[in-house]
Parts: sequence; structure tokens; C-alpha cells
Amino acid sequence: MTDYSLQSDLSFARELADMADAISMDRFRSTDLVVTTKPDMTPVSDADRAVETALRAAIADSRAGDSVRGEEFGVSAGDEASSHRQWIIDPIDGTKNYVRGVPIWATLISLAIDGVPVVGVVSAPALGTRWWGATGQGAFVNERLGSTHSDQARRIHVSQVSELADASISLSGLTRWENAGKLPQLLALTREVWRTRDYGDMWPYMMVAEGLLEISGEYDLQVYDMAALIPIVQEAGGTFTSVDGEDGPWHGSAIATNGLLHARVIAALS
Repeated sequence: MTDYSLQSDLSFARELADMADAISMDRFRSTDLVVTTKPDMTPVSDADRAVETALRAAIADSRAGDSVRGEEFGVSAGDEASSHRQWIIDPIDGTKNYVRGVPIWATLISLAIDGVPVVGVVSAPALGTRWWGATGQGAFVNERLGSTHSDQARRIHVSQVSELADASISLSGLTRWENAGKLPQLLALTREVWRTRDYGDMWPYMMVAEGLLEISGEYDLQVYDMAALIPIVQEAGGTFTSVDGEDGPWHGSAIATNGLLHARVIAALS
């Protein structure tokens, strides 16, 4: 197996995002977009499948020793045994928005080494924005994606808000919190903070990384929903765990904060 630097892996992930953006934007708001329903009753479009197929092929060509875990096609046969380096892909996070023509959606690309996400790219071409980060490399945003100045990026950092009373939060999916038996705790937390909004999908986590929000979280998540978010939030100075405070994207829920408020948020939701 070839040893790659994290910088090389991050550059490759951004190249994958370029490929994904070209495919997804070509089909976005297309009148002949094909949408079907998966067994879990969530929608999937031909664009979801096309993006993941293209990224899998590119990874097989450039990172032949790496395994792949994707939303649409799962873990390839035999890959579970060779997952030291695993690319984790959500081809279109926010498919329900995508199929309705709402521009809040993104391709999520992560590299996990021994189960720990170390590279993350979140590319939202309909918003003209891409975020990325890698362990020890910092976190960045490009808000001119697709423009003539598309190479411009700025480093991002979480906010320094240190009191819940001054915090802005986005905690998504009331029904999911209710199903987890956490709705009373959630409502109590919302009464302690300055402002509550639900921006949805990957966006509020990136807002935490940019210092625009202090807290974001939700239940009923899959690994591919979270893996790409983690290096970006962490490299921006934030903290990302499950609602129970467990590290990594493997526990079905997420809480991302600016770090200063994390312990208090976890305690409030316990």
C-alpha cells in the first residue's frame, strides 16, 4: 500500500469534489431528474447514484488500496477487512432539498484512517461554497466556488462565545429528538440560549466551524452524514461528538460546538 501525505489526500478529496459538483449541478433542477424511493422510504435521485459511481471509480484508480463506504452502494465486497484507509462518501447530503430545487445540499467526502476521520470536504455548489480540513492542516472555506476567483479561500475558526445565554444553536429534527427520549432536554436547552434556528443538513455544522453558530446537532445519523464534518469542525477549533459525548461518527448522533460550550451542552442533554 502506498503511503500518502494528508495534504495529498486532501488535494485528492478536493479533486473528487470537483467531479461531484460537475455531475450534481448538471442534474440540479433538471426536468428529467429520476427520483425513486429506497427501502428506508428516503428519496434517491439518479444524480446521487451517478456521483457516487464516479467517485468510487476515481478512488479505485488513484487509491487502489483504499476501501470505500458510500450511502448508495454501501461498503464494497471485501472492503471491511481492508478499511485501514476508508473513503466515506455521501454523494448528495440533503437529497430531499436537491429534488425540490432547494440549494442547501452538498457532497460529503472523508478519509478515515483506522476509523478516525482525518480529511473532510463539504462541497455545496448550488451555494457556491466549499469547506475542507485535514488533521493538522487547518479548516478553510471558499465562498466563490465556480467563479473566476474560485481559488480564493480563507481560514475559518469557531466563535469564542462562552455563555449559553449568548449562543445561537441549530438542533435539527424534533421528531428524532422525541423518538430518542430527549425532547424535554432539548426544549430546556433552547430556553437557555440566545437564538434557535434549524438550517438543516450539513450547513449548521459548517456554520459552527465558521463561528456563525455555537451549537449544532441531531439524531438518527449515519457515518456518511458525519465523517466529512468532523475534521473541518475540529480543525476550526471546535468539538464534535455524539449526543452522549462519544468521539467519532459511529454512534448515530452528533453534537458540534465551539468547544467552549461542549461540556455544558452534553450535560444539558444527558
